[in-house]
Amino acid sequence: MNLEINNLTKSKVNVRFLKKVAERTSRLIKIKIPEISIVIVGDAKIKELNKKYRKKNKVTDVLAFDYGEIFICLPQAKRQAKKLNHSLKKELSILLIHAILHLAGQSNKTEEIWAKII
Repeated sequence: MNLEINNLTKSKVNVRFLKKVAERTSRLIKIKIPEISIVIVGDAKIKELNKKYRKKNKVTDVLAFDYGEIFICLPQAKRQAKKLNHSLKKELSILLIHAILHLAGQSNKTEEIWAKII
C-alpha cells in the first residue's frame, strides 16, 4: 500500500507514528486500498469539507472518502484529547484507525484494533 501524509497546519505532527499506525491497521484488517492519503487540516478546512460532502456546517474530527483520502482535523483532535483526558498521540491514532476502518467497511472495530496495534 502506498501511503502519503500531508500536514497543512502549522503545528508539528509525528508523521512517522501516523504512518506506523496506518500500516499496522491496514495489515491487520487486510485492507484492499492500494493508496491512502492522510491530510492533517485545521477547523476551517474540515468544516468546509463537511459542509460540501455531508451537508453539515460544522467542524468534525475526521472524514474518510471511499477513494482512500482521509482528513483529520488537528484542532478538533486536540480538543477531544483534552476532553477525554488522554494524549494527542492517542487521539490521532484512534481517529486514523477509525477512518481506515470506515474505508474497509468495518468502522465498529476501532477500539479493538487500537488495542492490538498500539
